[in-house]
Amino acid sequence: MLFPVPGRIRDLRDAVHAFMTERVEPAEPVLNAGGVEARELFERLRKEAKAEGLWALGHPAELGGGGLPFLDYVYVNEVQGRSEWGQLVLGTFTLQDSIMLHKYASPRWRERYLAPMVAGEVSPSFAMTEPDVAGSDPTGLRTTAVLDGDEWVINGRKWFTTGAAAAAYTTVMCRTEPDDAPPHKAFSMIIVPTDTPGYRIVRETPVLGIHGGHYEVDYDDVRVPADNLLGPRGHGFVIAQDRLGPGRIFHCMRWLGQAQRAFELMCARLEQRTAFGEKLGAKQLMQQHVFDSYAEIQAARMLTLQAAERIDAGDQARVEIATIKVVGARMVHNVIDRAIQVHGAAGLTDDLPLSRMYRHAREARLYDGPDEVHIQSTAKRILRRVGAGS
Repeated sequence: MLFPVPGRIRDLRDAVHAFMTERVEPAEPVLNAGGVEARELFERLRKEAKAEGLWALGHPAELGGGGLPFLDYVYVNEVQGRSEWGQLVLGTFTLQDSIMLHKYASPRWRERYLAPMVAGEVSPSFAMTEPDVAGSDPTGLRTTAVLDGDEWVINGRKWFTTGAAAAAYTTVMCRTEPDDAPPHKAFSMIIVPTDTPGYRIVRETPVLGIHGGHYEVDYDDVRVPADNLLGPRGHGFVIAQDRLGPGRIFHCMRWLGQAQRAFELMCARLEQRTAFGEKLGAKQLMQQHVFDSYAEIQAARMLTLQAAERIDAGDQARVEIATIKVVGARMVHNVIDRAIQVHGAAGLTDDLPLSRMYRHAREARLYDGPDEVHIQSTAKRILRRVGAGS
């Protein structure tokens, strides 16, 4: 961390940092390989996190979580984000879903899923993206839900439903309203238990060669009770925004951790490696990598803290969140790319975490909205403010 961490959160952040660097990061080769050994190690790490008071820190306290304010959570989530396994081992992978259920679910679904989800006993999944529809324009989603008596009948196909194979349920965004309904009021969210007849996993979709648990799922006359509706009918986009807005800044927090880890690896390499009779760090072109990475990480941190501060103040912070989503995605890609360059051929191998980190970094410019959409929407909002004289 290259600026002071507030005293109120420093000890907790240091404990999470130690847990990540001393236990999670060394465990990555086994966890990435999968299998029985990986599952046993994963469960052991989760038990240790719970025993040490590091579990579910960002979840609301009334649900059994740590109840950290958003701004404090930035500092913790950054160090947690050093590894893709951090949020899974420390119980915060489900945070977006717990926020969504906490706010919109009926008492029955809150009782069934919320506490077990925060405790890590069940996993959720979320289905919005479809293979044949532009994800940048979700008003074109084709999955439908028709009310038949006291049941919703769902038909369609989703993909990139992360964690569907292990999930207890999937929250499905689907069209529930007539063709003449306003596009942003035509969709609803419906809870579908994954053991419901007609819910069929088609395949796990590899992403840049990584099997990361992203699934394509077919919905064939899936029937669920009418009260599985999440929130009011036709409010799918409102709920999605409530879920995706915080989710985007959660991503940015973790990207900072990834970038900081890559930066540390890069600087260590520059100090340890020699070429043409001197340390790599003595080369001016290598020093350029250090300067650019430092500047980009620091800028992204400040933008992330600004967005978190606005959210803590009760603001939706749409301009700030969209800005850091774009800046953060570019930053993490650039820093990891430079770290690979500094490591040369070694950076391309799986002997280091950089290759896997690099592939995940490339995903960042697409999921939760491609860069182009955030740039356009943010520019429009800024221009409207200027036009309004604010």
